[in-house]
Amino acid sequence: MEQSGFRGGWQCVPGGARGGHKYRQRPGRAQTGAAIRAAVLLALCWAVAVTPALGQSLRGPIVVYNAGSLALPFKELLDAFRASNPDVIPAQENSGSLEAARKLTELHKIPDVLGVADYNVIDDLLRPKYVTWYANFARNAMVLAYTERSIDAATIDSTNWWRVLLKKGVRAGHSDPALDPNGYRTLIVLQLAERYYREPGLAQRLDAAMPPKYQRPKEADLTALLQAGELDYAWTYRSLAETNGLKYVSLPKAIDLSDPSLTQEYEKASVRIPGANRASGDSLTLRGEPIVYALTIPVGAPHPALAAAFVRFTLSPAGRAILQKNGFVVLPVPAVVGTPPPDVVSMYNPSPSPSGSRQ
Repeated sequence: MEQSGFRGGWQCVPGGARGGHKYRQRPGRAQTGAAIRAAVLLALCWAVAVTPALGQSLRGPIVVYNAGSLALPFKELLDAFRASNPDVIPAQENSGSLEAARKLTELHKIPDVLGVADYNVIDDLLRPKYVTWYANFARNAMVLAYTERSIDAATIDSTNWWRVLLKKGVRAGHSDPALDPNGYRTLIVLQLAERYYREPGLAQRLDAAMPPKYQRPKEADLTALLQAGELDYAWTYRSLAETNGLKYVSLPKAIDLSDPSLTQEYEKASVRIPGANRASGDSLTLRGEPIVYALTIPVGAPHPALAAAFVRFTLSPAGRAILQKNGFVVLPVPAVVGTPPPDVVSMYNPSPSPSGSRQ
């Protein structure tokens, strides 16, 4: 089933994560054992990798583009980074991950650090011209957020949510699939729900029940509509629902894109979205898979030394604690695709698993 989105310590993998398709090879038991041994070695070198050189002075501007769902944790990361380096001047731009990537491909604006809600945005839109490596660092889950004022707020649950959304007068929204991973993940969740609940045509009916007027560029924008009572329900990430104090429906793992063991089931759904340059009319097909966040330092970053220091901090124990506090499931070991610069990580071993979502 495919749906169009046009409506509105380290593990490292040398080279590409896979070809141009949204499939990854799952490691066998022997490969998994090798990956675990590699992770142990990498964890031992991690303390060295995140420690700045003695006497090193960090100063000047650093520009970070990040997904809307990373807005709060990245602000806290930048604040903590500046607290330790008072001469650093951070600038942060929040947007949908696809929109952030197209700032590079269409506007030719290059940040120091890019953080996205889907590593595929980097893999498919930016590599290898704009990015040569990236680090997968966290997971999340899709949820349906609401407030006490929402229609059927007292009775909605993981078994009847789709019936509630189809009721007359219920207002539900999601982010723009062409700009934001949460938008196309919503369409994937609807397809998976159709299979899970064995309701033919459910995905199309649910999509039709969410008109374009309830779409926003990124999922974080929907929070204000919920809180203002202009929406009854909004598709978002669990981390955002929790940090904003929203009620939410926890979906079955078979459809919430949180469980790496269900990758093959998730891949049965797919969406088509605009490619790297919307003006060219190209497109790409994304298959469902577990949610994995990634960050990178783009080619030509204006302040690479500061960028490397910030990435090291983000993936350090202190940085990971900030991410966890904001509701993210942090990967036990960051998983790197490609070859990062030496000042980001001092040593790495190849791993048979190209993504942190396949262990």
